[in-house]
Amino acid sequence: MKTAKLVIALVILLALLGSGYYFFGNYSDGYRAGTVIKLSRKGLIFKTFEGQLNLGMGINDGNSTLAVSNLWAFSVSPSDTVCLHGLDTAMMSGKRAKLHYREKFLGVPWRGDTKYQVYKVELSH
Repeated sequence: MKTAKLVIALVILLALLGSGYYFFGNYSDGYRAGTVIKLSRKGLIFKTFEGQLNLGMGINDGNSTLAVSNLWAFSVSPSDTVCLHGLDTAMMSGKRAKLHYREKFLGVPWRGDTKYQVYKVELSH
């Protein structure tokens, strides 16, 4: 009986640790570069900042270059004022920006609409 309780407790502990990592852990991290075209404050209960980055990729078929609009949606914590200021500056100046992000396993309302959480902005010169 004591062994069964220990096994059940271990299974529950492992399930909690696994789900905790799945909920709070990062799936990937990296950066994307482009022009910030949108930044809005959204949410009914949890107000987060949602933005869009125009990656501005082009396709070269040998004869001509075709510009293709490729938009990437991201979220920013409302408490990250440095990042928000950088995004606002990038959007108002029209300069390309390099956005560093962490991709979460799950999107939850208090983190934003997307799984991509921007935490650093670098402006091109």
